[in-house]
Amino acid sequence: MARAFIFVMVLSAALSAQEAIPTGTILPLALNTSLRSDKMHSGDVVKGRIMQDVPMPGRSKIRAGAQVMGKVVEVTSGPPGEIAVRFDTLKSGNRRIALTTNLRTLATAMDVEQAKIPTAGPDRGTSEADWVTDQIGGDTVYHGSVVTRGREVVGNYVAGGVLVRVSAKAESGCRGDLDGNDRPQALWVFSSDACGLYDLPNLKLQHAGRTEPVGEIRLRSIKGSVKVPSGSGMLLRVLR
Repeated sequence: MARAFIFVMVLSAALSAQEAIPTGTILPLALNTSLRSDKMHSGDVVKGRIMQDVPMPGRSKIRAGAQVMGKVVEVTSGPPGEIAVRFDTLKSGNRRIALTTNLRTLATAMDVEQAKIPTAGPDRGTSEADWVTDQIGGDTVYHGSVVTRGREVVGNYVAGGVLVRVSAKAESGCRGDLDGNDRPQALWVFSSDACGLYDLPNLKLQHAGRTEPVGEIRLRSIKGSVKVPSGSGMLLRVLR
């Protein structure tokens, strides 16, 4: 009986280790929940969905459509409004994996839709793999390759998004690879160095969650309330 118990405990630990998401992994999300400092309360649930398959070690992946969930930590209705949230759970099928994340970048739903449209306009006669599109942050997807402003190829187009090695942006605090995790990342509609807020002029990123309090993402309005509508795109980065 004791041996059976020990075997179950070891097996459970092994499964947990296999399910752990490596530090530095990027999770590309679309918000399913609007973030509103004038309507939300501490403890409210927030949700997003994974928009592109996320590659993992051993050829496994987090499938597009998986949920990332968290909660509101604190709200100030304002004005100016402020809201703090944590995304701390990945739900894929029947599995729930605890994680700690920080915010790398956040952009409007309009930016997300614009990044999906070819620069020459829609062309039903051309395969998506051959489109030329502009990623949020400045990279260009050019006939299957992801190219920086400096014409450096940093990744490739894949179904649902791009696979790119993440670049640091020192002036904004965004980092490159973490803990040796330099494999190509699923960045969806974002560029290799996308960092901070895009087209959200009335908001300020007070805290990204990289430092204490680790995992806490805090947005503050410059005027009025914090209003980030559902459908907005973001990149979260797994810290542990």
